[in-house]
Amino acid sequence: MRTLREQGLETPLQQKRLVEAWPEVAGDLIKRYTLNTYIYNQTLYVRLSNPALRADLSMRREEFVQKLNAVVGEQVITDVRFC
Repeated sequence: MRTLREQGLETPLQQKRLVEAWPEVAGDLIKRYTLNTYIYNQTLYVRLSNPALRADLSMRREEFVQKLNAVVGEQVITDVRFC
């Protein structure tokens, strides 16, 4: 039986787990304003409906990168962008 890594499925699975962890890591307030999340080129993009929150969270990008990668147990993303 081939492993997920050999089949090229390990990274997409980890990315899915990381995106699904966003509401838990972000918390209820941020989750309420989150419209969409996706990963592209090792960057998690988080679309928010509140511009003031977007500016505040941009200063905490590194904190979110560390927490989200810790949930997955591996470095999946290197940055978070709020748009």
